[in-house]
Amino acid sequence: MLKLTPVLKDYIWGGYRLKELFGRDNGGKKISESWEVSVHPDGLSGYASETLAEYLNKYPQAVDIDENPFPVLIKYIDAKQNLSVQVHPDDAYARRVENDNGKTEMWYIIQAEKGAGIYCGFKRDTSKDEFLKRVEDGTVEELLNFIPVKSGDCFLIEAGTVHAIGAGCVICEVQQSSNVTYRVYDYNRRDANGNLRELHVKKAVEVINFKAFKDNTQSGGFLPCGGGQIRKLTECKYFKCRELLLSGTYSEDTVNSFVAMNVIEGKGKINGDTFTAGDSFFVPCGKGFSLSGNARIILTSEV
Repeated sequence: MLKLTPVLKDYIWGGYRLKELFGRDNGGKKISESWEVSVHPDGLSGYASETLAEYLNKYPQAVDIDENPFPVLIKYIDAKQNLSVQVHPDDAYARRVENDNGKTEMWYIIQAEKGAGIYCGFKRDTSKDEFLKRVEDGTVEELLNFIPVKSGDCFLIEAGTVHAIGAGCVICEVQQSSNVTYRVYDYNRRDANGNLRELHVKKAVEVINFKAFKDNTQSGGFLPCGGGQIRKLTECKYFKCRELLLSGTYSEDTVNSFVAMNVIEGKGKINGDTFTAGDSFFVPCGKGFSLSGNARIILTSEV
């Protein structure tokens, strides 16, 4: 069991909620994202005196029984302001154009202010020409499907789905191990140097799904388990996510896949070591784990 050290990112739209919730310290600067479980070169999670990537290079069987590359990047996001309207490509496009993976992702809502929400896909089938016109005149949000959110909600955002996290949301995001984002609209915001942020409209329209949004999240209800309750959050070919409401002792074998663990709230012990809200762990394939305490935890593994 590895307790991981996050990598903190300061972007224009972030705030200070991750310091309040999880004690993250960015030297007084905003914390827009905290990369909790990552082997991506743009932000490597730490473990003891090395990185998670270095550990997995030495022990590839810790990912799964087939020694596949580590498939996910897990982060906390604090949207003090709206994030840009954006889209991520699929694997084929990203690998051909960006030398990176595509990005399908899951959003779990940790907290949401009253009236906060997210944009996922289009309200109706939309044409490329209409979309470009709306981007040009600044009305693209009118095409998007707005969903009010609350704590505990979960959404699967598939590659090609145009989307944006709205102001007032704190999210746990589980995504493919990728850092490819195409911004199409950013409210004419300027960076610290007074420059408009770069947009990627030409690439974006090559990968956007212009059909009306279809929700394929398929979350389940809570079921009793030893030590609490557990439910499926979502599942796709890249990852499986579950939510555990721990209220006792819960144990699990990791026979075929790693388990990444993100403690959203509460405290307790994992394999005898203490944990608290905000802690993130990597449990190698084949090692298993035992949890005790009272907590809300996101569990991520391969399918």
